[in-house]
Amino acid sequence: MLCAGHLGELVPPVLGERYGALDLLYSFEQTTLGTAGALRNAAGFAREQNVVAMNGVSFCDLDLRVIEQMHRKYFAPATMSVLHRSDRGRSGALSVDAAGCVVRFDSRPTEPTPGLINAGVYVLRRDTVDAIPPHRAVSLEEETFPEMVARRELFAWQVEARFIDIGLPESHRTARPFSMA
Repeated sequence: MLCAGHLGELVPPVLGERYGALDLLYSFEQTTLGTAGALRNAAGFAREQNVVAMNGVSFCDLDLRVIEQMHRKYFAPATMSVLHRSDRGRSGALSVDAAGCVVRFDSRPTEPTPGLINAGVYVLRRDTVDAIPPHRAVSLEEETFPEMVARRELFAWQVEARFIDIGLPESHRTARPFSMA
């Protein structure tokens, strides 16, 4: 399922209905819904108890089966993949306790300090997605995750993986050499 926002109608003619062994489905937004709102908009397509979601402007080379196993181990409403980086000034910065529960999440940290960052790959229980308010813009990073942290419902799985965020033009230019590595 691809959540297609601004200019989303241009995506299906390029990608089509299949990618390898995957059937591609599209969820279109009539208005901008944000990262959580887009998930809520696409929720009707989900048939499983858990939903795997990935940011569209980043890539993290991890084993999706393992993050789902960790999610089941935590028995959590949501599990996010995280990486340790020397500079977390551009990514969601977080802190976790010894059990893996996220105890602090800053979507836009002001200090470029070392620590854990959001790697943009999540497993969410279906009821967690269904609880996102429908028909309005909602941000995972600004609204949903901070609320879950306050309720101690968000867990982190730390990975060692290749990662790239292509959300800015200068980082987008580095994507082609990265993809060939």
